[in-house]
Amino acid sequence: MAVEVTWWGHATCTVEDSGVRVLTDPLFVRRLAHLRRRRGALPPPEAAVADAVLVSHLHSDHLHLPSLARLAPGTRLVVPRGAPRAVPALARLDLRVTEVGPGDEVDIGHVSVRAVPALHDGRRLPLGPHRAPALGYVINGAARTYFAGDTGLFDTMADEVGPVDVALLPVGGWGPYLGHGHLDAGRAAQALAVLAPRSAVPVHYGTYWPIGMDSVRPHEFHSPGDEFVRKAARLAPRVAVHRLGHGERERFGPEAAR
Repeated sequence: MAVEVTWWGHATCTVEDSGVRVLTDPLFVRRLAHLRRRRGALPPPEAAVADAVLVSHLHSDHLHLPSLARLAPGTRLVVPRGAPRAVPALARLDLRVTEVGPGDEVDIGHVSVRAVPALHDGRRLPLGPHRAPALGYVINGAARTYFAGDTGLFDTMADEVGPVDVALLPVGGWGPYLGHGHLDAGRAAQALAVLAPRSAVPVHYGTYWPIGMDSVRPHEFHSPGDEFVRKAARLAPRVAVHRLGHGERERFGPEAAR
């Protein structure tokens, strides 16, 4: 049985595995604060259809309350442990919230989801205290799919994540400079070499950009996907990299499972 991945833009993906639809970090708006969606149409209503939703951390471009409000009532929402305390408005959504920390597993139909560590500031910015960790997730069904969320490269990444078949890796951001706790195209290629999946999809780039900064280092908006493809070919030549367009879907066959 195959696994299918659809990239809707930014960190928002649908992973379909064993009849289960898992949605990551949904962001369904044209504008968020100072950010404007510059590429790709807004995700269609079908993007909000999911059996479960995974939120990697509390930043508002990953835990976006208006986008979560578009989910069907009763949808399972998996969040970092402490998220409801840090973001009380979560309680007003008609969703089944499950809190997890690194190593915790959640069964969703015929797949399981394991939370893994991420190297990233997990606070609800700009002023929130450290109440919840940033996480990645491994979706284990017909294939093992790693959604990294936002993370930097860290020494124990391969051990914490474990063997995976498909890696959804952030390769950029929403501004001209990436701070600590992020992967750019080069560091994402290094992560790919360490993780050694069969396939990879670059995400978290080429979607949102600060208003009024179109002329400030614009290559940082457009180039990370292609740059990741080039650097991955050099550092992880055995990994098949699939650079998707917004709304594009890729099918990974049963040969991906080890």
